[in-house]
Amino acid sequence: MHSLRPVLAAFPLLLAPWFSPPAHATDPPAPVPGVSPEWNARLRYEHVDDDAFGPDANATTLRLRLGLRFRFGAGWSALVEGEGIASAGDDYNSGANGRIAYPVIADPEGAQLNQAWLGWKSAKLHVTLGRQRLQLDNQRWIGNSGWRQNEQTFDSLAFDATLGPGLARYAWLGQVNRVNGDQAIDPLARKRELDTHLFELAWKHGIQQIVGYGYLHDDKDVATASTASYGVRAVTDAVRDGRGWGLALELAEQHEYASNPLSFSHRYWLLEPSLTHAGVTWRAGWEHLGGNGQHSLQTPLATLHVFNGWADKFNSTPTGGLEDRYLSAGGKFGDGKYDWVLAWHDYEADTGGGYGSEWNASFGFPVYGPVKGLLKLADYRADGFAQDTTKAWVQMEWVH
Repeated sequence: MHSLRPVLAAFPLLLAPWFSPPAHATDPPAPVPGVSPEWNARLRYEHVDDDAFGPDANATTLRLRLGLRFRFGAGWSALVEGEGIASAGDDYNSGANGRIAYPVIADPEGAQLNQAWLGWKSAKLHVTLGRQRLQLDNQRWIGNSGWRQNEQTFDSLAFDATLGPGLARYAWLGQVNRVNGDQAIDPLARKRELDTHLFELAWKHGIQQIVGYGYLHDDKDVATASTASYGVRAVTDAVRDGRGWGLALELAEQHEYASNPLSFSHRYWLLEPSLTHAGVTWRAGWEHLGGNGQHSLQTPLATLHVFNGWADKFNSTPTGGLEDRYLSAGGKFGDGKYDWVLAWHDYEADTGGGYGSEWNASFGFPVYGPVKGLLKLADYRADGFAQDTTKAWVQMEWVH
């Protein structure tokens, strides 16, 4: 595969005549060539009280991200972006500071290249090559883990092609750059060499959207992490003028792939109806990640913090699998300036007994101008898995 990189890099040039429609008077004007800066800053305090550890963890971190976006004309663009993370104090295990007596808060200090990609876009095709952020669908399988100060990015080649009412997507991943950063003590926590192929075909009509996918994940560093996952996701969104209903359904199957010496087959499913009324969206969900007691379904490239509770007890699915049944409510008020979420999770094994339960709550509010504040809480009560854990966050973020 590596020998094909020069050919793959030339694909935008080869495909341009096929996907560039003739200019019409109604076409939007082409972007003016130039360069523009981009930046954001995020200041966060995180507290973790985990009964599996003696001391509590406390981390105050500042993340600054700076980038330059280039527009060259004729559909070409590029982004170069770096980030730096500083910490006030060392009373937490960052994964890089060796403070293993404390609970983990995976926001290590350091500076690194976050994104560096070259892209080409026409009315029907978008191609990007380089280190980039990838977020597919609801990020259950592929995401950037944007909650952590250092996000997850991919060294990849990605294609999005519009086909009438549908969208075809393909991406090849050569490396994942993980949230633990380049200075993590465990080299496998820094990055992983991959030969992963992602395929999606999406169709949308009115309030209905259906996505079929196949994710062929080949982890060159850990053979037992290589999996093939095939599934379909259907979403109905009938919310109009702040009221209506929605429904998300997903079904997938995962088995061994590439040089994985194991043999397994696990099911995934999601059922999530929702109702929006009077500014509040109510959700009920049932998410299933299969497990047989020796092995379980895994989604290592996902945005994991969003799923199965903010206490992050299930970032790696236990060998017995996971049944997550949850209820949540959330909404916005004050012309959208304020937002809130309250959620409850009940966790059980697919094979075996119970795990525990968890409450989550968050409140977002304006601070000043482009600065937004966030208060957030997670409280996990163990019942046969891990230990009681409470996490709390206070955050301010400035996006320019």
